[in-house]
This record gives sequence, C-alpha cells and structure tokens, in this order.
Amino acid sequence: MHITGFLQVGVRRTVSSVLSTLLVVALLFASAGCDAAEQDVARTASSDPSFEWFEYTGNDVIFADSVAGPGEYQNPILTGFYPDPSIVRAEDQYYLVNSTFTYFPGIPIFRSGDLVNWEQIGNIIDRPDQLDFSDIGTSRGIFAPAIEYNDGLFYLLTTCVDCGGNFVVTAEDPAGPWSDPTWLPEVGGIDPSLYFDDDGRAWVLNNDAPIGRPLYDGHRAIWIQEFDPETLQTFGERTLIVDGGIDITQEPVWIEGPHITKVDGWYYLTAAEGGTSVNHSQVVLRSREVTGPYEPWDRNPILTQRDLDPDRPDPITSAGHADMVVTQNDEWWATFLAVRPYEDNYYNTGRETFLLPVEWVDGWPVILPLGERIPFKLDRPDLPADPEPAIPTTGNFTFRDEFDGPDLPPNWMMIRTPTEEWYDFTSNPGALTLRARPEHIGAVEQPSYLGRRQQHMVASATTLMHYAPEQEGDRAGIVAFQSDNFYYKMTVTLDGDDQVIQLHRAAGQGEGPNPTLVASAPLDGPVGEPIYLRIDADRDSYDFLYGYDPDEMVTLEANLDGKILSTEVSGGFVGVTFGVYAYSEGDAAAE
Repeated sequence: MHITGFLQVGVRRTVSSVLSTLLVVALLFASAGCDAAEQDVARTASSDPSFEWFEYTGNDVIFADSVAGPGEYQNPILTGFYPDPSIVRAEDQYYLVNSTFTYFPGIPIFRSGDLVNWEQIGNIIDRPDQLDFSDIGTSRGIFAPAIEYNDGLFYLLTTCVDCGGNFVVTAEDPAGPWSDPTWLPEVGGIDPSLYFDDDGRAWVLNNDAPIGRPLYDGHRAIWIQEFDPETLQTFGERTLIVDGGIDITQEPVWIEGPHITKVDGWYYLTAAEGGTSVNHSQVVLRSREVTGPYEPWDRNPILTQRDLDPDRPDPITSAGHADMVVTQNDEWWATFLAVRPYEDNYYNTGRETFLLPVEWVDGWPVILPLGERIPFKLDRPDLPADPEPAIPTTGNFTFRDEFDGPDLPPNWMMIRTPTEEWYDFTSNPGALTLRARPEHIGAVEQPSYLGRRQQHMVASATTLMHYAPEQEGDRAGIVAFQSDNFYYKMTVTLDGDDQVIQLHRAAGQGEGPNPTLVASAPLDGPVGEPIYLRIDADRDSYDFLYGYDPDEMVTLEANLDGKILSTEVSGGFVGVTFGVYAYSEGDAAAE
C-alpha cells in the first residue's frame, strides 16, 4: 500500500480498529462505576499495544561537572546519533542537517538564531514515496547531507547508498515540504555538496574513485563539476581537484565531505580525512580558481584529536567532517562530528554534533590548534540568544513524550520506509498505538518500531504500556536498538495461556531475526493491566526492569553487556535508539 504524506496527516483507522474503538467506548460506559485503572484495562485490552507516554532521562557526569554558565554554551550541541552535520545561514537564521541512514523520517533539519539552541523543524525525507530504504542494512541509506541556500531557495544534496545514488532536493521553506529527489547520474561516489560562486555559477563537489586504479585501500579523490540550479543537473567536464588527500605520498585515506568557501579571492576547500574512527581529521586546501589547482596548508590538519593522549579523562575523539559558516557579525564557526567514548573506542551514543569558533591564521581557517582538546563549554557566539528548544538537545535533562498527537514528535524515527499505516494517536486518544504486524525487528524488514536516540552514556527510558497478547508469538514492549543484529528487546508475550515478560538479545551477525532468550518471568497481573517498562543504561551496562507500580519495579536482568550496542562491536555508523515495538503473526498464526 503506497502512503503519500504518511507523517503529515492523521492516520486513518482501519475497519477493525474502528470496531475495536466502538467496543471500547461501550465498555467504558458500561464500567462507569469502575475505578480509573479498571477503565484503562477495558479501554486497551487489545493485541495492538498502546503507550501512554515515553520518558527519557540523561545524566552524564561531564555535563553535571561542566555546566555552561551565563554567556557560555555546552558541547555537543546535539547529543546522541546526529552525525555528519552540515550548516547554512539564510539571513539571520541558521539551519543544520544530519545523516540518518535507513531511519525514516530521514535527515532532521534544525533551526537556530544563535548557533546554540537548536529546534528541530522537520525532516527532509518525510514522505515514503521520496526514497525506498527497504531491503538495505541499517548503516546504508542516507550519507552526509549538505545544505545550501541561494536566491530564496534551499538545496540539499546527499547520497542514498544502495538506494539510488546521489540526488538533490529543494524547498522554499526549510521546514518543508521538500521536493522529490532529482537524481545526479553523473555524480558518483558519496558526499556531494553544492557551492554557489559570486559570478552566478554553481558547482557540485563529491568524493569518488581516483583516476585509474586506486594505489592503496582508502585511496579516494574529490571531484568538481558545474551545476545548473534550474534543471538541477550537472554539466560540462568533471575535474579532479584532490587526489588521495593533502599528501598522497603519505597514503591518506577516505578524503570526503568536501565544502568550498570563498574568502578574499581564495577558494578554500575543506574536507574530512583519515576515516571516521580515531584518526579522523579536517584538512584545508586553497586555490585562486574554483577548479584548482588546490594547494594544502602546511599546518594541516585544522581539526583533529588523534594527536592527544588516548588515556586522557573524558575524551572526545574521532573529530572531523566539518562545515563552516560566517555569521552576520562576521564571526566564523564550524559544526563537526565527534564521539564521547566511555572506554577505549566504545561508545553507544553514536557520532554527535559539536560547535567551535574558527580562527583565521595567516590566511587559513583553523577550527582547533593541534594539541588542544575539544572543550565541553566555551563562550557563546555574538548573536541574540534564542529560547531553549522544547525538546532538549544537550546537557542533562529529563523529557517525557506524552503522545498527545496528532503527529509523531519530529525526533522519533522508524526503521526503513513504511509501506503501510501501523501507528496512530486516535485508537486510544492520548496514547500512541502500534499495530502488531508480522514484521520482525532484527530482520531486514520494516517492523512496528518507533524510537528516539540514546543521547547520554548514563540514560534511562521508561514507558507505560497497555497490552493484551492474544496468542503465542504476539509480543510488545521496549527495545534498545543499535542495528539489525545488535539489540535488546524486553516484551510481554504468552507462554501457553500464561502471560510472561521476556528479554532477548541479538549480539552477532545473523542473530537479528533469531535473538537469544536472556531472561523470562511470569506476570502476576491480569492480561491487559498497564505495565511499566524501563531500560537503564550506564556506559557498558544495561538493566531491564518492569512492574505494575513505578516505585516498585522488578529487575528482569541487570548488568547486561552494553558493548554489543557500541559502534566498536557492531560496526556501522549509527547510535542506539530506545523505543517501543509490537509484533504478531496475526491470523496466519491462529490458523
């Protein structure tokens, strides 16, 4: 079933859900003398679970010890899985986008007037007919979007890996709607970006293979080609402007994420180099002509943390993939990605978005001098302060999604592009209802799963679920999801006629559809009684709790290995999301 505008409009009820709702209303009137808890059970005794709310708490020590004071801001500016930031200024407002791979909706777009407080105003890929992420892995899909603004129009270029290649979308309003993709068949590789010159011409930059056979593993190149903003197509000769990196004799790897900025008649080309792990860096070259030749600065890189003591406390590592912006007050700033590992190179929160000022040294931009640590707090930009966003993005906080509808909060995502409608806010008003479907989490499918990012090393996620499984195999609950083959799920299900709660773990390639049962316990309450579910994360340790009283929750299993949810173990480019899930074989299982 094709569903245009699935996330922008209210979700239509299916016939069965309407009948179920009528039955619920009848039961509510019949039970007018019952207490509220009994009415809730009657209202939600369904194999489609409802979640009244979802509360997230983050409490990292570094944020408690390094609180931004008056006139300061906190790094990261976007905590959790917000990699590959790209930024643009339009008049006195700033817009920022990030990679989302196969999550949908894809490419969150944030707005800020002060570069510090960021409000998510939408998602650029928010219609299922824009892109198809089905049948591809969790860390494929959308790589490194780059946003630009010119003459009243916003442009975004990015790559859909394994799902079409490079494309451009446009919008007059950055909050949307954004156009359907226009594909760029002449632009190969990944990480395209757009540069508008002051002579009216436009150019596409991208990472691609070098001329001839690569000389070593990771040997890549940066190419440039002219772009027509009217037809949204490239034309003319493709020109190689960087081969390998700033010094090919040293065999630099994975030159990518290119951007051009023009200052005082110089074209400055900045790009990431060294790969996305601890050797990540940002480098700069310049030329008098947009097509080169480009000469590297002799004091590169302009940003890295690879030269620091790996045993330093509270490390920030893997810094790179920067994008620069100049304010209306002529200050230069850069957004970039980095990570906060809790041990060695283990981190579960993914690659996060940081902000630093740019200093110009002898005619070259420097984001951070060699040998200096990325600070957790520093002086704010010289811009009028925005109010703090409704959904916090940094520091320690507690935030509860009340699921009042009519739409899903913009920071929530599902795995891959939906092909049918399976959640709503109308079946049980004031709650999020998931339709239990025969789509497994952990398989390369599109399960009934909605999640939000884990944004802290020390974090907790809690929900109140109403659910009544009808047959063995039905299950619903809460999940800590890293990728198809690395996750934990705690779900309510049936063992024969008995209701139980189970915890499953997937911790290796091929385990996703067939996770291991870690723990199981009987549930004493009646089927359908509201149940609290909670995940507590403490760096590399995860606990799973449940109960009918939030003050007396039972630990199903504690001190489970959190490193399986790290990028170091699972691979890929994403971070952990916490979310809610439902599954049922439906009528097929009952036959």
